[in-house]
Amino acid sequence: MNHKLYDTSHGIYISLLQTQDADVLLQLRLRNKEHHQPFEPLRDEDYFTLESQQRLLAQRVEDSLEDRAYMFGIFLLDGMLIGQITISNVVRGVGQFADIGYFIDYALQGQGYTSAAVGLILKFAFRSLGLHRVQAAILLHNHGSRRVLEKNGFLAEGIARRFIKINGQWQDHRTYAILADDIQPQE
Repeated sequence: MNHKLYDTSHGIYISLLQTQDADVLLQLRLRNKEHHQPFEPLRDEDYFTLESQQRLLAQRVEDSLEDRAYMFGIFLLDGMLIGQITISNVVRGVGQFADIGYFIDYALQGQGYTSAAVGLILKFAFRSLGLHRVQAAILLHNHGSRRVLEKNGFLAEGIARRFIKINGQWQDHRTYAILADDIQPQE
């Protein structure tokens, strides 16, 4: 399965990552390791190896074939990988929802790329996957991520206490969600 969605006005596209993207993904993670650590789970050093990234991407390719998760790269129009955005924990049946998570190269934050990528992933989630709801949980002090979600129409729903272990400590997260009905249909 190969999906590419473009936002040429913002100079990006998103595309499902494949195992052959492991090296560029690894380089992106290594460049951002220190900067992103306050917002990430603690990772073993093994995580930052080519083999580990290959295993991760192979698992994500399998997940997409099984409709469990979809890991996209965020690319500049010239093909440079600048971030990642993932739909995960897909629930079908009476739920029809999933979680999203994302990161962008710290050197390119604040330029609208992440907001544009979230807009694209919502199109994929609601149009291609037919989901009813997309949700996200962010650290209370992650103001940049809050702005990204709010720009895309997500609404804050509450605080999940000690929700995810980030940087070695259980931390509270603010939950956000958007429904398919919240997005105006495209003419």
